[in-house]
Amino acid sequence: MTHSADSQISLVLNHLQSGKSITPLEALSQYGCYRLGAVIFNLKAEGHEIKTEVVHYKKENGKRGRYAVYRLEI
Repeated sequence: MTHSADSQISLVLNHLQSGKSITPLEALSQYGCYRLGAVIFNLKAEGHEIKTEVVHYKKENGKRGRYAVYRLEI
């Protein structure tokens, strides 16, 4: 699949191909991408090998939270 230069999929793919990881918060702030998981799903469907790491943390209110960090497998 070919992506237009300004699509969120292309932006996220270029980000990952530069050797950087990405989180949902980074995707939102840098690329306006609210649904990073969907973008990653599409990239995986295209054959890109993307590793997902789930980071667990404790919120200020004592509850637990988690978020994903995505990296391109090299």
